[in-house]
Amino acid sequence: MDSILMTLSSTATEPTVVIQPRRGLFNLDLRAIWEYRELLYFFVWRDVKVRYKQTAIGAAWAIIQPVMTILIFTVIFGKLAKIPSDGLPYPVFAYAALLPWNYFSHALGRCGNVLVSNSGLITKVYFPRLMLPLATTVTPVVDFLFSLATLLLLMLWYGILPTARILVLPAFLLLAQMTAMSVGLWLAPVNVRFRDVAYTIPFLTQFWMYASPVIYPVSLVPERWRLLYSLNPMAGVIEGFRWALLGKAAPDLRAMAISVAVVVLLFLGGVVYFRRMERTFADVV
Repeated sequence: MDSILMTLSSTATEPTVVIQPRRGLFNLDLRAIWEYRELLYFFVWRDVKVRYKQTAIGAAWAIIQPVMTILIFTVIFGKLAKIPSDGLPYPVFAYAALLPWNYFSHALGRCGNVLVSNSGLITKVYFPRLMLPLATTVTPVVDFLFSLATLLLLMLWYGILPTARILVLPAFLLLAQMTAMSVGLWLAPVNVRFRDVAYTIPFLTQFWMYASPVIYPVSLVPERWRLLYSLNPMAGVIEGFRWALLGKAAPDLRAMAISVAVVVLLFLGGVVYFRRMERTFADVV
């Protein structure tokens, strides 16, 4: 067998490229992400086109879905349950939280299933597999921008004008993206072997929403539980959105630091785990 390989190599007119998995726990080969950066654009553009292909109203779904959800939240939680909204109109209060939450839930759902849904590509072509979860967390930004425009119109309707704080909004959006990708990097490789994960993610995001201050303010959480509550990074993201858009009190810096630290640890561990499992994707998926 070795002689055959040597003969083929000697007679070949083009150099032979051998792709092997890298060894070492922290040998992540992140340089390849930069080298294949143009592929990220094509993945995102493909996902955007597929999302709205053959739809009657296209991108309007990015506006209709959150608006209908806010109407339900306002009637049930704002009118019937009388949940406080820190002195703000409940539709605006809830929409400012639903905006990052919808982005996060869509990004996490797509990221957790990205390897299985791209199995044909993974088994045929080499590229850094990290490009797939990265692209799936970028694509929902398109829907986010449509929803943000709707929220700004709703704020104007209630006489709430955005301030210079809105310039900090991308930082909180980045934190939401990192949170979705950090969890997705753990779930996606597991989903390759155990397809139950695809059914677990919707339940996880639903439970996570009620554990986040989407329909209620953080002020309802007892003071002694606030630091423990900040272990949920989306709590800091949502409070950051309400501060940047609605002029609420700034998030607690200590709680925000805990949220960021949790995301960083999850992300670093997720990248290492994803790269370690990457060598088996094509064989199992």
